[in-house]
Amino acid sequence: MKKSVKVSINQIQVGNFIRLPVSWKDHPFLFSSFKVKTESQIELIKSLGIEHVYFDKERSDSPLIDKAHITQKSVLVQDEGLDKLKLEMDQYKQDQIEYQNKLRRSIKKTEQQFERSLAMMRSTVSKLGSRPLNSVNDAKDMISTMTSMLLNSDDLVLHLMSDAKPDDLIYHHSMNVSVMCMMLAKSLEWSREDIELVGLGALFHDVGKLKIPSNILKKQVPLTKPEQNLIKQHPLMSLNFLKLADTFPEQAKPMIANHHEFLDGSGYPKGLKADELDKFSQLITVVNEYDDLCNGTKISKAKTPYASLGIIYKNYKHKLNTEYVGKLIKTIGIYPPGSVIELSSGQFGLVMSVNLNKILFPQIMLYDPLVPKDQAPIIDLEREEISIVRCLPTSALPDNIFKYLNPRERISYGVGQA
Repeated sequence: MKKSVKVSINQIQVGNFIRLPVSWKDHPFLFSSFKVKTESQIELIKSLGIEHVYFDKERSDSPLIDKAHITQKSVLVQDEGLDKLKLEMDQYKQDQIEYQNKLRRSIKKTEQQFERSLAMMRSTVSKLGSRPLNSVNDAKDMISTMTSMLLNSDDLVLHLMSDAKPDDLIYHHSMNVSVMCMMLAKSLEWSREDIELVGLGALFHDVGKLKIPSNILKKQVPLTKPEQNLIKQHPLMSLNFLKLADTFPEQAKPMIANHHEFLDGSGYPKGLKADELDKFSQLITVVNEYDDLCNGTKISKAKTPYASLGIIYKNYKHKLNTEYVGKLIKTIGIYPPGSVIELSSGQFGLVMSVNLNKILFPQIMLYDPLVPKDQAPIIDLEREEISIVRCLPTSALPDNIFKYLNPRERISYGVGQA
């Protein structure tokens, strides 16, 4: 806690923001740091057998009780009432722990499915040259399964996935763009056929980069003009990759060629304008631009998901379809998974998941130095009287908090059922 001081338990009153000097598992409160709301809570703290707490003046609504004015107040809560309150809080805490464990299991299950999809995509791409028919059919099956999950579940959750391995960056990006395009297509009430089409096109939109020498893709210094021009040809290289796959839908090919084209003609490789770009091309460009901003390119450094949405909303009004941009924000939330945030409680956290039906109330993993990070509390803002104050760049986090929250270097999303 910032600027906290050790004070006697008898000095605290309602409105004080305090930290308990005991392990999280040894008290009934959901957090070790919190603002005291009732006299009952003070009596409950005293019943823990502690003599001191840590007081934070900046986060408090009221001052400490002056030591000179401390009197032996009559206990406002009878023992029976205190026992009942402790029992209720213990039960609530246990319920929250079970909820957190359920969320962790859901994230793990989604992550395993995400890894299986990545493995399937690697296999699919590797077969494009030798067995193109099998490759495309495998991809269609995968997209069909994902579409069924999207359409048949009313309670989907967008989870933050683990970091990508260096050799998997193209596959992670392609999976990201595919999943989010399908989510937006569903939100736009497109037909199942169109959802599958945009998902399939997005899955293959960057395979042309596999033809570009890795020393150029991984180059850590600015690219030369010829190298930039080569990179800008990757959409057409992706199409060339698919030439042998005669079962690949023709309708999906324009979005692969056009995923870097902007409505105002400032994109590449052909500088097409709005009337030359179909709805699939316009949708994939929105999602591709968001993912590139989140994960960085050779041209720009990675931004937080929150900042990336802000940049797209403010700076791309003439470049991107505004309806699709608005739908992206409404679908993944103002604070998408991967956002580092500060809460009204003064705590720092990492947005782990967003229920697509409740995007204003994401699930947040909190920094709590008294709890091992593999058991870090995960809270649902809908259940707690806490709000997000601001989103932070990872560079603003103190080193100990950064290591605890472990913000992802690259943002990848998986969709699971709540």
